[in-house]
Amino acid sequence: MKIALVTPARPVAHSGNRNTAQRWALLLRELGHRVRVLTAWDGKPADIMIALHARRSHDSIAAFSAAYPARPLIVMLTGTDLYQDIRQDAKARLSLKLATRLVVLQDRGPAELARGLRAKTRVIYQSTLPIKHAPPLQSCFEVCISGHLRKVKDPFRLAAALQHMPPQSRIRAVQIGGAMNPAMRREAQCWMRREPRYRWLGETTHGAALRRLARARVMVISSRMEGGANVVTEALAAGVPIIASRIAGNIGMLGRDYAGYYPPGDERALARLLWRAESEPEFYGRLRRLCMARRGLIRRSREKDALRKLMLELQT
Repeated sequence: MKIALVTPARPVAHSGNRNTAQRWALLLRELGHRVRVLTAWDGKPADIMIALHARRSHDSIAAFSAAYPARPLIVMLTGTDLYQDIRQDAKARLSLKLATRLVVLQDRGPAELARGLRAKTRVIYQSTLPIKHAPPLQSCFEVCISGHLRKVKDPFRLAAALQHMPPQSRIRAVQIGGAMNPAMRREAQCWMRREPRYRWLGETTHGAALRRLARARVMVISSRMEGGANVVTEALAAGVPIIASRIAGNIGMLGRDYAGYYPPGDERALARLLWRAESEPEFYGRLRRLCMARRGLIRRSREKDALRKLMLELQT
């Protein structure tokens, strides 16, 4: 089939949505489909549209639905879709109605949707290629956080937590990700001056970010809202234990009983977990075992098979 895959993320962006679009395009091509990746639908004929982001891709969704009302239309819901936009944005809600199928990226996603929408919703966990775990630095307990500096990511919660670490802690925090506005850049620079154990690297290549992640002792995801974060997938693939904000998107990725959650926005609680991971080998080992148990969800073959089944479902 000819597939128009729409993502509002620009080709130069290193965002999770862009990564998802490129990976899905590759998997769908391997399944025999012809895929064009677009930032907005250009009106050219397609047998099916896949749109990432219900609100931001709404114009493309509405135009395709009007032009081809009988053709399949898949909408993949991001974190801001699930946990914000569908509650307050009419265009996002209309995109849900126009979709033939909805896709969420973790198993808590369907619970955010109206009961009538759940029957057409499918859960597809994101995958990543295997990432070789690298020997950690011996000079410190290195903790990594990765992602663009955006308010929804609560990006400086790790930096704030460092102030509450005990004096004997050897923790060093490395933050990867470009600032989305000058204010975020200034705040990151301010934290580096204020907290010598914190270092912001800014935007890096994906490969460089993965190498940093692979040698880290712990990866922190501090977001206030996530649909199913790529960085969690990558940490699982690298065998790096995760400390995460207790939000639905992270729980859907790591499981309800995961031991490494802290209340969103609570740097003192985050500091306590970091210290436990650093100072209690049994706790650290437990986090690692729990993460390893989730790795089966992120196999490339599993994601590819889920997309194959979805395409077959829409052809019948």
